[in-house]
Amino acid sequence: MWLLLQGWMLRHVLTVLGWLAAAAGVAAVLFGARQSGRNAERVENMRRTVEVQRDQLEAAIRRPRDRGELARRMRDGTY
Repeated sequence: MWLLLQGWMLRHVLTVLGWLAAAAGVAAVLFGARQSGRNAERVENMRRTVEVQRDQLEAAIRRPRDRGELARRMRDGTY
């Protein structure tokens, strides 16, 4: 049995290696696409986080400085 298998392997070693290389290439592409999707999600989350932080900083800049300004803004409806 081993002799038959060994003879077949000697005749088809390049074909088997080609199929293994193709399978490894496909696996690498799939893994790369998966990583790319994860990285895109991370970038999107970071963008939203920075946007929220910027909005919070802008709101802190526009806050009323004292009670008088707070009362005036509430009366004017600009708060």
